Amino acid sequence: MRITNNMMLRSASSNINGNKINVNAMENQMSSQKKIQRPSDDPVIAVRALRLRSSLSEINQYYKNNIPDAESWLEVTNTALDNMKKIITDIRTQCEYGAGDQLTADDRKAILTDLEKLREQVYAEGNADYAGRTVFTGYRTNQKLTFMENDATTKYEISQKFTFADLEEHRYYSDKVTVPATPGQLLNPANTVPNPQEAVYERIRLSYGKIDSLDNAGTLSYSYKDNTGAVQTSAITVTEYETFEDWRAQAGGYTVADDEAVFIKESGELILGKDLAGDIKERKGELEMNYTKTGFSKGELRPEYYYNCKDITNPDPDKQIEYTKFDADGKEIYQDINFLVAANQTLTVNTQASDVFDASLGRDVDELIEAVRFAQEAIAKVDEIEKMQKMQEYSSDDSQAALESWLTAAKKEAAYAEDNMQKLYNAYIGKCDKYMGEVLLAETNVGSKGQSLELTKNRMENQQTTVETLKSENEDRELSDIIIDYTAAYSAYEASLQAAAKINQNTLLNFI
Repeated sequence: MRITNNMMLRSASSNINGNKINVNAMENQMSSQKKIQRPSDDPVIAVRALRLRSSLSEINQYYKNNIPDAESWLEVTNTALDNMKKIITDIRTQCEYGAGDQLTADDRKAILTDLEKLREQVYAEGNADYAGRTVFTGYRTNQKLTFMENDATTKYEISQKFTFADLEEHRYYSDKVTVPATPGQLLNPANTVPNPQEAVYERIRLSYGKIDSLDNAGTLSYSYKDNTGAVQTSAITVTEYETFEDWRAQAGGYTVADDEAVFIKESGELILGKDLAGDIKERKGELEMNYTKTGFSKGELRPEYYYNCKDITNPDPDKQIEYTKFDADGKEIYQDINFLVAANQTLTVNTQASDVFDASLGRDVDELIEAVRFAQEAIAKVDEIEKMQKMQEYSSDDSQAALESWLTAAKKEAAYAEDNMQKLYNAYIGKCDKYMGEVLLAETNVGSKGQSLELTKNRMENQQTTVETLKSENEDRELSDIIIDYTAAYSAYEASLQAAAKINQNTLLNFI
């Protein structure tokens, strides 16, 4: 085969261009330290790079975004639970202090002041939020757990269920002493000396007071299972009163028939006769109370987080909002907020308010405050009458005899008040332990979630390192290796130039 000069020149030019391309490729690799610049350079590396980058992007989303968000949510929750523990501990401490035998007026005043301050904080932690999202309110993260201001217009229909275990003993006091202000009032025959009385009943207390009406008062009943396991119902005769004073005035005292019940709208209490309470306990009965309430005070719990209820503030039925907390079988419906913290792995980060902030805690503290005030006022009446006995204007025999009668009544009321306060203190020590148990259980659940999240975080960190290493091995080149290859390519390029130069030195004319 005859090789012409043009053929040699074209071949040399092609070799030079090929070597130049290799030098250019090495220069690009040297500047970027990447194996390829475009997918066509090496499709296998390109496909593997896309897969690794996609995996790394997914891992980074979990590791840098989702997991830190979940950690922050759990941290906010845990802080709120810690604060709640402190509040309950402080309430319990006041109960232990108050349960002591000897309390001075200053002691009672200090306890009352502390309880009033603690009452303001009882549910405040339930409004804790992370990045503007309330952590205890389920899906409604843009809403607070409590009413933030006094609200006189909001109206709810609320359904609340109870069992025999919710019955508790409570004491009611009537004919309280009102100390005469002048000798004339003291000796006025119409101003008779009161005879303070104590009535003790079992009661069921709603989560709210100042009720508009007990909707099913006329058909109130409790259910129970008979010896065969069949569900039976028993009707309850209920008499409603607006206030305790109405009950006392209309019933001739704090009385209720043994097999009937009294409902006080002011306090939201269903007070049971002795036989009725005994039957419900013996039969392990359950009952549901439906009621309407208009107006809520600042700090009160919003009912939608605890009960099946309907916001009927708007008279238009189409604009009324119904909330379902329990299904038809009575099982609580949980609104879990799940964070995707790894591939196919979710973590429920939220804690339900009803699992931590017991709706009875606030009302218990309110009753403690009322009991301390009752004791303060009763002791003050005794002191006031004793001072009156030493005053000149009450020095007559008739005044002294009258004051002695009033003093006897005041001491009786004070004895009732002291006894009631001591019993409440002792009872609420146990209640605080129950409330603390609920908080500790929630804190344990949050802690276990945190531990699980920490393990996932460590795994994601390891996966991130592994994938980044694989990605680097697939795409990157060591600079020293690139320099060696560049030197070889550049040497080949120079050699091709030198060879081509020698080809052009001789032509056919040199041989003529």
